[in-house]
This record gives sequence, structure tokens and C-alpha cells, in this order.
Amino acid sequence: MKIVHTKGPVNVDELTEFLQRDLNRLFRERRQADIQIDIVRDEQDIKIVCPALYDSFLFNIQLVANDEIHIIKSEHYTDDVNVLTLEDIINNLLISYPGRDGIEYIGEES
Repeated sequence: MKIVHTKGPVNVDELTEFLQRDLNRLFRERRQADIQIDIVRDEQDIKIVCPALYDSFLFNIQLVANDEIHIIKSEHYTDDVNVLTLEDIINNLLISYPGRDGIEYIGEES
């Protein structure tokens, strides 16, 4: 699990819309493949799924508190090239998230 600490609150609706707007475009550019990734909001969680290729979620993004985001990567697809590509894109998107000059720390849980 990756933990992102922010200096300010993150709105789950805004983050969902941000990911929906940019994630697929960046993924298609990077992988040069026409694979549809779905970003699904579930209360305070955002699930990244690709039901055409994978049986379960690829990433689950949880807004734990106003200043903390947990990014849980599915244990089933850790070495999959699509998942590794998505992980890099998600990391970069979170760093560039509008107003996220307040990102304080991104790191792995020990």
C-alpha cells in the first residue's frame, strides 16, 4: 500500500473526475493499446478496474482522512505490465493533481 499525505483536504468527487479525465488518455498514449480502464466511485473509495481483462480491481484509492490517501494495489496483478504502467501514471497524476502543491509525502507502507 502506498500512502499519500497532503497538507489539505482532498475532495473524492474532484479526484474521481480528475482521474476519469486523464487516466485513460495517458494510459493509451503510454501503452499504445486500446484498453478501457474504468474509474468507479464507491463512497470514499475510488476503484480502478478493467473488467474486460481482469477479474478484480487493479487499484483501490481510499481517502482515509482529510490529509491521507491510501493506494492499494491488487496483489493478483503485481507484475502485470498494464498495472505497472497504471501505477506510474497514478503516481504522476497525484503529484500533478490541481492544487496538490500540498502533497507532503508519497511512500510505501513498511
